Amino acid sequence: MQRTVLLTGASRGIGRSIARQLLIDGHRLSLGLRDPEALRGTDLDVEDVAHYPYDAREPASAEAWVEGTLRQWGGIDTLIHCAGLLHRTPLLFADGEEHELDDLWTINVKGPWWLTRAAWPSLVSSGHGRIQVLVSMSGKRVKGRMAGYPVSKFALMGLCQSMRNEGWDQGIRVTAICPSWVNTDMARAVTAVEPAAMTQPSDLASLSCSLLSLPNASVPFELAMNCSLET
Repeated sequence: MQRTVLLTGASRGIGRSIARQLLIDGHRLSLGLRDPEALRGTDLDVEDVAHYPYDAREPASAEAWVEGTLRQWGGIDTLIHCAGLLHRTPLLFADGEEHELDDLWTINVKGPWWLTRAAWPSLVSSGHGRIQVLVSMSGKRVKGRMAGYPVSKFALMGLCQSMRNEGWDQGIRVTAICPSWVNTDMARAVTAVEPAAMTQPSDLASLSCSLLSLPNASVPFELAMNCSLET
C-alpha cells in the first residue's frame, strides 16, 4: 500500500536515510525542511517527493505544511518525526546556558506535539494512521552528566504514550524508536564507540519502513536498540 508520509529531519542523517528508503518502497513523501532548497537536485528531488518550509519553533509552519500537503495529495496517513536537537546541558548548567533548555524543549517536544496536532484529523480519517518518533535511548535512561537532552527525550516518550492512547480507537499506531549511538553527524564527537560499530542510519531506515507494512494488531509501540552492552 502506498502511503503519504510527512517526514521531518530529511536533510541529513537518519531522516534522510528513511526518506530514501520510503521512496524506494513506493511511498509519497512530504518533507518539512528549514531550507526547502536544500535537497534540490538530489535523489530526493523527484516526482513523488514534495518539499515544504518547516521550522519546529513555529507552530504556524506545521499547519501550513499540513495544509499544503493535503491540497497537493488529498490526505496524510503517516507522520515520522526525525528532527531533533542535542545540547550536552548538565544539571548544574552555567549562567547563560539556560536558553539551551528552552531550545531542547521547543525542538524535541513542542515541535513534534504541534505537528502531530496539525496532522491528526488526516491521520484519523485514513483509518490506518502511523506515527513514528525518533526518541533515543536517552528517553529511557540517563547516562553521565547530561540532563537537558535526556529530560527532553523522556518528555518526548511521554508524548508518544499520549499519542498512542489518543489514537488507538481511530486506528492510529505509534512507535517510539529508541536507538543509542547512530553513525551520524550528531555522534561525531563520540570516542567510546567506533562509527562502524554504531547503529547505521540505513538500518534504522529499513526498520522504519518495515513497520509500515505491519497490520494494526502487530505494530510495536517501542523499538529499542543499543550498539553496546549496558549494565
